[in-house]
Amino acid sequence: MKRVAVLISGGGSNLQSIIDAVESGYLDLEISVVISNKEEAFGLTRARNHGIPTAVVRHGDFDSREEFERALIQTLDSRSVDLVVLAGFMRVLTPLFVRHYHHRIMNIHPALLPSFPGIHGQEQAFDYGVRFTGCTTHFVDEGTDTGPIILQAVLPVLPDDTVQTLAARILKEEHRIYPESLRLWSEGRLRIEGRKVVILPGKPGTGD
Repeated sequence: MKRVAVLISGGGSNLQSIIDAVESGYLDLEISVVISNKEEAFGLTRARNHGIPTAVVRHGDFDSREEFERALIQTLDSRSVDLVVLAGFMRVLTPLFVRHYHHRIMNIHPALLPSFPGIHGQEQAFDYGVRFTGCTTHFVDEGTDTGPIILQAVLPVLPDDTVQTLAARILKEEHRIYPESLRLWSEGRLRIEGRKVVILPGKPGTGD
């Protein structure tokens, strides 16, 4: 069984969707540890409520991003994780970390990449006046939200939407496509070819 670590900084609603998918049997993988850079992150409580090991690696305890990431790497490697899952982890990763886990970091972004990368993707899209937006799962590279795209969910921007209502509808789709992306990965069905992620067919009779 493949092992993942989930990195969080806040409430951990995407973490909860992954936990639920594992416990329901939809995802056949082990969440070996949940790590936060903030000890007050509610996502740590979510993990502990389900008996998942947790760790806190505070970025403020280190003099540089690289030192912080070396501590993260040490914690992750001690768990022998196969994939690092970013679920609201509010730290920009340096090439040191990305190269160590080359093609083994997955992220979700609340916009249709490559549009509106960086923070506040929902607000960026809303303010721009787009008719459609959504969310994107992707493998992380050394750029900002520039890695190969796995799945995307598309939503219309409704006439009476606010940033808050739009963000809430996007989050619901995040909770759907993140477990789905992890399922494809855990089944060995994602192959990176240059900038593209090829989704391989499932086993006969699975309906995938």
